[in-house]
Amino acid sequence: MARSGYVLVPALLAVGLVTAACGGSGGSGSTTVTETVSASSTSTTAAATTATSATAAPTTASADLQSLIPTPANSQRTDGPDGIQESGVHKHFLVSGSPTEVMDAYKTELEGAGWTLVVESEGGGGGGGGATYTGTNGDGGTYGVFVGGGYGGTTDVNSCVWPAKPSNTNCGSDN
Repeated sequence: MARSGYVLVPALLAVGLVTAACGGSGGSGSTTVTETVSASSTSTTAAATTATSATAAPTTASADLQSLIPTPANSQRTDGPDGIQESGVHKHFLVSGSPTEVMDAYKTELEGAGWTLVVESEGGGGGGGGATYTGTNGDGGTYGVFVGGGYGGTTDVNSCVWPAKPSNTNCGSDN
């Protein structure tokens, strides 16, 4: 009868290890399970650690990128920040003002925040208009795309920033 106890201990240990190894999938953070089973004078310890990272958790890099996107004057609403392709950050602003005036003022704000910009396109007429600016900030290669447009007294502005120029520079609501 005493011998069957020695067979049971390794079986329980194996079940504990399988449970510990499978128990952490799908969650975030770390889980550590330590199980000690003693049989006679033998002690066995098993530990399993599962770590996963949550994509929604802000990182220092994304927080730094967010700080490079100024909020346009007269903003009514801000959406984001949202993570986008190639470790970028996207923000959307709904701004009161004509598209030409809003984008001219935003260009000045961006340059004041250290952006060196290229005007990819700009124009307006008949109450509508908009502009697209691309540029870099600092010596680190940070790249940004700033797109705005609208009609009448409302302008939508999409701002995207990446740690380096991405292969896909699409900056809009469907990144």
